[in-house]
Amino acid sequence: MRQGVKGLKVLAWLAAFCASAAIALVAVAWWWLQQPLALAKPSIELSIETGNSPRDIAQAWVDAGVQTDARWLYAWFRASGQARRIRAGSYEIHAGTTPRGLLEALVQGRETLQIVRLTEGWTVRQMRQALAAAPGLKPVTRDWDEPRLMQELGLPGVPAEGRFFPDTYAYARGVSDLTVLRRAQRSMQQRLAEAWAARAADTPLKSADEALVLASIVEKETGTAADRPLIAGVFSNRLRIGMPLQTDPTVIYGLGEAFDGNLRKRDLQADTPYNTYTRNGLPPTPIALPGLASLRAAVQPERTKALYFVARGDGSSAFSDSLAEHNRAVNRYQRGPAQR
Repeated sequence: MRQGVKGLKVLAWLAAFCASAAIALVAVAWWWLQQPLALAKPSIELSIETGNSPRDIAQAWVDAGVQTDARWLYAWFRASGQARRIRAGSYEIHAGTTPRGLLEALVQGRETLQIVRLTEGWTVRQMRQALAAAPGLKPVTRDWDEPRLMQELGLPGVPAEGRFFPDTYAYARGVSDLTVLRRAQRSMQQRLAEAWAARAADTPLKSADEALVLASIVEKETGTAADRPLIAGVFSNRLRIGMPLQTDPTVIYGLGEAFDGNLRKRDLQADTPYNTYTRNGLPPTPIALPGLASLRAAVQPERTKALYFVARGDGSSAFSDSLAEHNRAVNRYQRGPAQR
C-alpha cells in the first residue's frame, strides 16, 4: 500500500513537472514571438517562389540573414495554422520585425514594391529605356521591336508611340516589364476613351486616335500648364480652317536620332510625314506620351480666336489672332522671324 501511494506521488510530481515545463515552454515561445528578430543587415530581402514549402521558407530567411533557428520559425509557421497561406512574392524586413510580424507579412502578401515613373512627353524609346533601368524588373521585352511589342499587347499593327499612359507604376521584384507596359497601355486606352466621350461638339477631330495625336503635340508644346487649353485651341482652329499646324516638335520627332538639338531652316523645309510645315493636318502617329491634362485639352480646347503663339522665354506663350500681331510678339520675345 505504501509503495502504491509513493508511486502515485511520483506520478503526480512528474505530471506537475511536465505541466510546469509545458507552461514554461509556452511562455518562452510567447516571449520569442514578441521579440524583434536579430538581422545580419539593416534589412533582409527574400523572394519566395510558388511551391516553396514552409520549411524551405523558414530556412531561406535564416540563410538570407535572419539570425534565429530555422526550426523555431518553421515550428511557428506550423503552430499558427497559416503555413499553407504564405504567399509567393518579394519581401523585405527591417530591424524591429518580430516572428509574428514576419508571418503576417507573408500571409497577407505585403510584398516589397518598386516603382517606375513614365513621364509626360517621353517617347516610346525613352519609356523603354526607363523600364530597362528599373530595379528588379524582368526585361522580357528588351530585345523586341515595337511591332512585336504591340502584337503581344493585343494591338497588332498599331503604332506604339503615345499608347502608354504616363504615371507612376508600382511592381514587385521579378515582375516582367511586359506587365507594367500592359497596365500602362490599358490605362491609356481607358483615359483616351473617357476623354473622347467628353469631347466638344464642334471638335475638328474625327476619332479618338486623332485626339491622341493632337494631345501628344499639345504635351510637347506646353511649357506652362495654364497655356495648355489655349495651345489646344490654336491647333483646333488651324485644323478647322485647313491651316498647317506648323509645330516644331513634330518636325523634331520626324528627324529622330538625326536631330542634334538645333532645328534648322532646312529641317523645316524637308518634307516628311511628320513635317507639319509642309503638310496639312495631323501627323500619322502621336509623337510622345500625353498626360491626362493634354488629353482633356485636345478634346475640350479653350474657345479662342487665336491662330498663333510664341514662347515668351519663361515657359509661357503669347497668343495672337492675326499674323501681324504674331510677328510683333515674335519680335518682342524672340527677335527673329515668325516660326509659327
